[in-house]
Amino acid sequence: MTPSHRRPSPRSRTRAAGPPPEAPPQRPALTLDALGKKCPVPIIMLADRIREVPIGRTIEVLADDPAARTDVPAWCTLKSQEFVGASDLAVGWSFLIRRAY
Repeated sequence: MTPSHRRPSPRSRTRAAGPPPEAPPQRPALTLDALGKKCPVPIIMLADRIREVPIGRTIEVLADDPAARTDVPAWCTLKSQEFVGASDLAVGWSFLIRRAY
């Protein structure tokens, strides 16, 4: 038998190629509780504290003021930070922002 016709040994087999398993989501480096605060307080809190978060990590803002639904993404665009998304809470929303610089 030539080397190209040998059956691979069980030890030489590798697992099927595919996407690597996803890492569990990383917890926010900082969570700001702006529940009960009216516009523009959630944005002021975010602007004041984002520098405490390492670049590439996320900051979470909890807010229940309806203006925050548009204000947080707009602030991220204005300040070149990454708006990751929003999720509903029992009361209000959780906004996730990744610090870009």
